[in-house]
Amino acid sequence: MTDVSRLPGAAPHHWEWQLRAACRGTDSSLFFHPADERGKARHEREEKAKRVCGGCPVRAACLRHALETRERFGVWGGLGEQELRALAGPARGRPAEQCGPDGRDVVCRTAA
Repeated sequence: MTDVSRLPGAAPHHWEWQLRAACRGTDSSLFFHPADERGKARHEREEKAKRVCGGCPVRAACLRHALETRERFGVWGGLGEQELRALAGPARGRPAEQCGPDGRDVVCRTAA
């Protein structure tokens, strides 16, 4: 079962950034791998998704959301699942502390 306890809530201001996302209207299957996808196919799909993220005006907000909610699947803020896990570190339930402002060279880390 999905743990929704880390989601920010139903208030619209928590989600408005998504309205400006470059991926809005794009088939979500580009960002989430099917169960049987492996190797080159998975890598190529993920790279296409990351290219969409590359010019996204809300990339930093997306990445912050992924780290704060500990998203386990998909491409978020231009990073794939393994990259997100590496940034999130051990499951401590702490929110992201800092994300780069430009959304391009985003470096985030969990709060110490």
